[in-house]
Amino acid sequence: MNAGITSVIALSLLVWIAADVSAQPAARRELSPTGEKIRAAMESSIRTDAERARDRNRRPIQTLDFFGLTDDMRVLELVPGGGWYTKLLAPVLRENGVLFVAMGTAGVQRNLLNQPGFEGVKVVEVDVSSERVGGRRLLGEFSFDVEDIDLALTFRNLHNYTEEGRLAIAQAVFGSLKPGAHYGVVDHTRRHMQRDDVENGRRMDPVMMIKEIQSVGFELVDFSPLHYRRDDELIYEVGRRSVTGNTDRFTLLFRRP
Repeated sequence: MNAGITSVIALSLLVWIAADVSAQPAARRELSPTGEKIRAAMESSIRTDAERARDRNRRPIQTLDFFGLTDDMRVLELVPGGGWYTKLLAPVLRENGVLFVAMGTAGVQRNLLNQPGFEGVKVVEVDVSSERVGGRRLLGEFSFDVEDIDLALTFRNLHNYTEEGRLAIAQAVFGSLKPGAHYGVVDHTRRHMQRDDVENGRRMDPVMMIKEIQSVGFELVDFSPLHYRRDDELIYEVGRRSVTGNTDRFTLLFRRP
């Protein structure tokens, strides 16, 4: 993608951040077969009340639809944390696809993958050097050692890594995807060009994210205003009471050529 196209896309993102789109929940509509499976997974008894309470904010059906999830894919979920998305992805992919989880998998291995219905989830062990640098994690070059992935996903995780660490992740994702496959990214929004301060450590500049991920060979396919939040002024740390659970998040979809 040439610099002119990148600039137009970057400008579009800034306009999106400033404009009010998607302020109201999407109207209920007929779902695809995969969408119906996501909805069924959302109603599973394995989910906690706290997890269900986040459905309206995180909009998983619409988000996974935007990323192009179908139930026959080989999907790689990065840094699954407590398994909020794993509890939705694994049931959807159980019959026809495969879910792989990688990086930060201790929680789901301990609390989720031993539960009925999650036996088919595959844990990708990652051998990578890692150290803390200024509150973020620096990673060396590494590989996921898994190939022919149709879709890689990361939800609100890239802010935990240094620029070098994020590039290492993007390169590893690129290497795991089959040609034409996709990489979906969601993270908390920072103002464009804003430097690090005590309030924005868990926010990322979406324009910089596009540039970084494109730099390893990805093409930007699209962005979505699904997680735009007009009342997030982008000036407070995402854990503050006035912001938490209602942060503005950019939603980006990339393609491996």
